Amino acid sequence: MEGLLSLAKMKVQQAEVFSVSSRETTVHFEANQLKQVHSKESAMKVLRVMKDGRIGLAAGNGTGDSAALLDMAIETSQFGIPVDFQFPGLGSYPEVDTFDSQVEKIATEHMIELGRELVSRLTGYSPGLLCDAEIIKSMHTIGIVNSQGCHMSYNKSIFAMGVEGMLVKDTDMLFVGEDESSGCLSAGVDILVERVIRQLDLAARNAAVSTKVLPVVFTPHAIASAFMVPLSSAFNGKLVYEGASALKGKLGKQVFDRKLSLWDDATVEYGVGSRPCDDEGVPSQRISLIDKGVVSHFLYDLHTAALAGTRSTGSGGRGGGGFPKPGPTSLIIGEGDVSLGSMVAGMKEGLVVEHLIGGGQGDALSGDFGGNVLLGYKVENGEMVGRVKDTMVAGNVYRDLREIVLGDEARWVGSSLRTPWIYSPRISVSAKGV
Repeated sequence: MEGLLSLAKMKVQQAEVFSVSSRETTVHFEANQLKQVHSKESAMKVLRVMKDGRIGLAAGNGTGDSAALLDMAIETSQFGIPVDFQFPGLGSYPEVDTFDSQVEKIATEHMIELGRELVSRLTGYSPGLLCDAEIIKSMHTIGIVNSQGCHMSYNKSIFAMGVEGMLVKDTDMLFVGEDESSGCLSAGVDILVERVIRQLDLAARNAAVSTKVLPVVFTPHAIASAFMVPLSSAFNGKLVYEGASALKGKLGKQVFDRKLSLWDDATVEYGVGSRPCDDEGVPSQRISLIDKGVVSHFLYDLHTAALAGTRSTGSGGRGGGGFPKPGPTSLIIGEGDVSLGSMVAGMKEGLVVEHLIGGGQGDALSGDFGGNVLLGYKVENGEMVGRVKDTMVAGNVYRDLREIVLGDEARWVGSSLRTPWIYSPRISVSAKGV
């Protein structure tokens, strides 16, 4: 990295070298049987340069020829967009726990045993259940240096477990599943098994739901599918600057329910998205996006911040070897004070959505969402009475998050969202043939 940077500084006004090296092991079970154990290593080096007011970029593997990489970056800068920002100097970075040595030490044989235990306990509880499971461990080393004096590197570990089950009875197909991921060895088999067994128990009977507007409780998985694509787009500083975000001009205004607070925090201990700095070397921080229903900040990288006349929020992320883009790391929705049981008990007729597929259907920029209920439960007179089939929900985050009830317990779902259950009193529900 240093050699490439020194070479680049002789030919361009500003230069930045970003590198990632990774090692990953995946244990995969299919239809209750061990299918594959796979390990891979990768290394990537990305050079970004500024020459004559334009930006260029070139990417290669970790052992590529530095002179050739520099030539490519300079050549692309001839056609690059004009830019007017400075790479950051050496910052004051927060101490963030991102690496657990126990993840690195866990043996592949133990990962296989965890998968076998997960599958055997679920199939033992529900004979006929076909399970696919994955156990993944990965280690990453991320580094960034630039011509302005930034010099930062850190190690990151990720451990993830997930299971999906399918139960077929005649023409009826039931899908259940759960997953956990973290930067440390915090998740175990027990919690996944307990959650899937709960799904199996609640789905033991079928129930019909009507096509009408109903109160709906969204579980964390359903929230991730329904709400987070529109919200992530809305707070993207690039889309705000371009006028594509529905929240343009809404900074400081009450848009959502006063009970709703949302923030992005890259400093969460062992969060999958946590990091001491973003992929441009800007120090990480907790960024309030919604404060008691009020739009409080947007997410910016260096380039987008310069265009908008503001400062980077440390939200620059790279997908592969491309240019950085603003985006969230660990989105967190603040907890409320109502239990899931109380939410359900207050419904005469309603729906609990556990898993939603196709939640990104509709115009995300306008806040629309909609999808098929892969797993959900009908509520009658305050009780979940059975699983619904052939059912869809649709709504709009700017309408349906103006009046909500928040659950009193939050949990992580996927790798980048922590949220409680959310109750919305009026959601459009469509049932096939009803």
